[in-house]
Amino acid sequence: MKKHILFLIGFCLFLSPKLWAQEEESNYVKENYDKEEVYIPMRDGTRLYTAIYTPKEKGKHPIMMQRTCYSIAPYGPDEYKRSLGPSKYLMEDKFIFVYQDVRGRWMSEGEFTNMTPNIPGNKHKKEADESSDTYDTIEWLLKHLKGKTNGKVGQWGISYPGFYTAAALPDAHPALKASSPQAPIGDFFFDDFHHNGAYLQSYTAAYPVFGYQTEEPTTESWYREAFARMRTANAIDGYDYHLDMGPLKNITEKIHFDNEFWQQTVEHPNYDEFWQKRSIIPHLDDIDHAVMTVGGWFDAEDLYGPLNIYKTIEKNSPDTYNTIVFGPWSHGDWAREKGFQAVNHIYFGDSISTFYQTEIERTFFNHFLREGEGKPELPEAYMFDTGLKEWQKFDVWPPQIPKTTLGFAQNGKLLINDEGSIEDEFSYVSDPAKPVPYTSFTESVTFTPRPYMTDDQRHAARRPDVLVWESDPLEENLTLAGEIAAKLKVAISSTDADFIVKIIDVYPGDHESYEHNPDNIVMGNYQQLVRAEVFRGRFRDSFADPKPFVPNEEDEVEIALQDILHTFKKGHKVMVQIHSTWFPYIDRNPQKYVENIYKAEEEDFIKATITVKGDSKIEIGELETTPQSLQLELDK
Repeated sequence: MKKHILFLIGFCLFLSPKLWAQEEESNYVKENYDKEEVYIPMRDGTRLYTAIYTPKEKGKHPIMMQRTCYSIAPYGPDEYKRSLGPSKYLMEDKFIFVYQDVRGRWMSEGEFTNMTPNIPGNKHKKEADESSDTYDTIEWLLKHLKGKTNGKVGQWGISYPGFYTAAALPDAHPALKASSPQAPIGDFFFDDFHHNGAYLQSYTAAYPVFGYQTEEPTTESWYREAFARMRTANAIDGYDYHLDMGPLKNITEKIHFDNEFWQQTVEHPNYDEFWQKRSIIPHLDDIDHAVMTVGGWFDAEDLYGPLNIYKTIEKNSPDTYNTIVFGPWSHGDWAREKGFQAVNHIYFGDSISTFYQTEIERTFFNHFLREGEGKPELPEAYMFDTGLKEWQKFDVWPPQIPKTTLGFAQNGKLLINDEGSIEDEFSYVSDPAKPVPYTSFTESVTFTPRPYMTDDQRHAARRPDVLVWESDPLEENLTLAGEIAAKLKVAISSTDADFIVKIIDVYPGDHESYEHNPDNIVMGNYQQLVRAEVFRGRFRDSFADPKPFVPNEEDEVEIALQDILHTFKKGHKVMVQIHSTWFPYIDRNPQKYVENIYKAEEEDFIKATITVKGDSKIEIGELETTPQSLQLELDK
């Protein structure tokens, strides 16, 4: 059991891969840096535990800081990290590296709050939030390290630490010159625990990390026992495990009955004030220093955050140096170099993370923390085309290229830059008792799986409860770039349903198989998932104020699928799939409208006939408004 608990901890912590990857032991840090551990007082008296690694090399060095809820271990002045900073290259460049446990986590004092709400205009007030804690930390460091620092500070963080980086952008300390939120959580109703309001059931295993307070500062895990309530043996099929679990209310009764964050999730099923005030995105205005947001096209956890943080800063602070980087990575994989970069069965190239670390990240931080004049030689957007498998540079993102429209016709024909007939209808029966699996292979009970983001979709295409449209083989390359909006006209026989929309790259039948894959993975006719998203139908007019469907009455559902940069090569085909279950990645919608799905009973889960009208369509490109932005404006 112990090894299974540790396995879960590794996946659930959302850590930078550098912190949990198996790395070779190295004496480099100890030989080149001095370490001290201190308590830094915040404006309200709370003290935050902080580790400071200062180069032995004489001179005045910039400060690089990471604040985290995942422990700054190892603890003790003689215990050193194996590596420092976001990459070994920056470690070798000799920054002062600072790591801090946030409030209520590990050795810091105070109470932990998930996605601490920002207090606007809080730079000089007595109240504390993540922005003020960062400000107070920098102020203390500049005094404490006087004579050792050049007075310039940068920060970075991946996933939850990426949120702490973004949360420090408003009302920032004047010494903060460069920030890099990487795979940052932007809003828990659209990142991680929810996607468009639908619960990610795969996150059930993550709740112990976030749902318990510490009684006092500690270097030992206080939530390990809660992991044991879930059966974690790798032999267990996650699909069967979660289906046998039944309605979400059974998770409350059997697993998370004493978990504070789970109870908050259950009691706030809609986008109410609880979630709205935890979103950092509305507070990203008047940003006055350089920002580089980083993400992975195949990040199963945080796509919404990095894309919307970048776009919001670009809109609200147009004079700020603001850039975005997206590569062919899963969650946080740019922070380590595997040499051979593949996601599931799809290979993208060699040393891609090294290129990012040396040519992009290193350039960004050294410029703004050492040189400090003008702009670095980096594009506005450094984006990896996941079809051509090469980097592209853009002056603006989304790029200003012609919009592409995908339409639906009879006999499974996908139309490109043409729309289907208003007379056509396409129907399927969705049964929550037999949900569509999210993956083609058997997956154990684990935290958010990564491989599915490029997985073969033939397993879904063969099901009767999945609609499939496929284009003719392309006569020339087709690049889909920018935002995606699926504009569906639907009618359902019940009062609620989910909608999953997928965009898929279908390989030619004679496509060669890849040497790195098992023999049973045939790339001929492979249906590679490129982009997909779920939408909980009850939120079609408002995430804050859900409403049931009127049975068999036509309605409209618009879905933002997050951005894309993928070239479908000549000879390939474009496919679209639509269905209503995606299990156990996403929880099952009962399909009978209930006020709170977390409290639904077994008898609430019913079959529903879902009909998609022929004049539905998908638009890709530079859109005037995305469904996400439009609905968030309505909810204000």
